[in-house]
Amino acid sequence: MITKIINAVLVTDTLLYGKSLYIKDERICAITDAELDCDNIIDAGGAYLSPGFIDIHTHGAGDRDFADGTVEDILVGAQAHARFGTTTVFPTCTSSSFDDTVRFIENVKKAMKENAPGKPQIAGSHLEGPYFSQTMRGAQNPEYVRLPDPREYKAFVKAGEGTVRRMSFAPELEGAGELCDYLQEQGIIASFGHTDGVYKEIKPLIDKGCLLATHLYSGMNTVVRRELMRNLGAVETSFLEDDVTVEVIADGIHLPSELLKLIYKIKGADKICLITDSMRGAGMGEGHSVLGPKHDGMDCVIKNGVAYLCDMTGFAGSVATADRLVRVMYKQAGMPLCECIRMMCKTPASVMKLENVGEIKEGCYADLVFFDDDINIKRVFTRGKELS
Repeated sequence: MITKIINAVLVTDTLLYGKSLYIKDERICAITDAELDCDNIIDAGGAYLSPGFIDIHTHGAGDRDFADGTVEDILVGAQAHARFGTTTVFPTCTSSSFDDTVRFIENVKKAMKENAPGKPQIAGSHLEGPYFSQTMRGAQNPEYVRLPDPREYKAFVKAGEGTVRRMSFAPELEGAGELCDYLQEQGIIASFGHTDGVYKEIKPLIDKGCLLATHLYSGMNTVVRRELMRNLGAVETSFLEDDVTVEVIADGIHLPSELLKLIYKIKGADKICLITDSMRGAGMGEGHSVLGPKHDGMDCVIKNGVAYLCDMTGFAGSVATADRLVRVMYKQAGMPLCECIRMMCKTPASVMKLENVGEIKEGCYADLVFFDDDINIKRVFTRGKELS
């Protein structure tokens, strides 16, 4: 079966006009202005056609938290994101009890077996915690924030059987270096976040391979004084170290447009991953909600397009979907559309070591999103089949 897509503006490193895209089975087989044989034709009607969005940090959507406790919670939450263009997702859990974390890992592992054409692709689990700084825990449940325990994190990885793909932790904690070494040995992405560390504490772990900064500016310090001397915080360390890629919650609330412009100016699209960091309220209305598992999470409230702790002292994750991130970067921050898509697709794929996704080119999976100039999603395809 060969499908031909016509009258689309292809979003690659540049905008391509007048080209047809051909899909054979699950992959892109040609991008050309030549007429090739096909079985059916899709007329894009002038819409943009980009790679499917890749969200490497999300806790849920559609009133489901990925750690609520069942495989269905993961599948429903991923499907909710897929309606807004996310074709690949890394379910993320917050700091939780040992048993709840293992349950989350096993449910993600089971959910990955449901990957199929026309379904959002679940690419592995991200453990955001529990090894964080109490002073920078943000909306993480303080009851579960703790120091790295080798017996514990090795059990997490064992439970995943290769599906734990990333762990975020604070590099200044006792035992963080050993944790980073272990993650490198296991081929798991190490990421620093919810940290009160300074450059001299973070840099050794960067040298070990901890090259991703979890939601830049959120849950991390800036320049601090210790013994009268100024020290670079995690933010400045992320800027200074060229090899560090940064996550950005580009919902227009967590970071204002001028700060998004600064991050882009310093890091560039190849070192920025747009993330939702969304909680269960993504795609839902306003009002009361829960950050984390319903049975053990933090009460919060959704108001004016963002989730807050109930006492309004801080954010409780976002309610963004991926289309909103692209829209904010493109329309509010004024970044080139191709660069916005790169930060939502190719850079996340590169960071997470995913193959054959994140780009529109021959041989890549046909994970595709149709949208208009206001980034309103029109159609979504995964592995060559329209979202079901």
